[in-house]
Amino acid sequence: MGGLWWWVWAASAEEIVDNVAEVEVITDEASIHQMGPYAEEELHLDALSGTSLADLWEQRCAHRSLPGYGVLAGRERVYLRDDEEGAVFLVEVGPDGRRLREVEVSPEGVFRLAEDLLNPPRDLRDPRYVGMEISRDEFEAAWERSVPYPQDEE
Repeated sequence: MGGLWWWVWAASAEEIVDNVAEVEVITDEASIHQMGPYAEEELHLDALSGTSLADLWEQRCAHRSLPGYGVLAGRERVYLRDDEEGAVFLVEVGPDGRRLREVEVSPEGVFRLAEDLLNPPRDLRDPRYVGMEISRDEFEAAWERSVPYPQDEE
């Protein structure tokens, strides 16, 4: 479990993700007990100005004014296409924003990526992901053509 931790006082977990970008709200008791002592700060959602979460709060405010805000949030599955230098990554994402499956489409072939890669959640309320959305059929077609990444076979 990496990342930064804060104690945030709010009416609900949903209220936090609606008001702060790029966060994951942890509500299970075991994780809270384990990581609670490592929390950076204790904050109140209605008073984030000037705190370490202020930039992420401002980012969420900016998201709300953009077309596509929140469109992908709450879906059981989301399929995304992420174009990077020389390769395309097709990703199946679960409702928590975490990658379930991923393939790389490159000039060398179509490869399944290892399941043990870092898997931070994507903020599915972020409108930038709307333009990256692809169909399930497009993802599944690439998945069917894919082979294990050569380094993962060892």
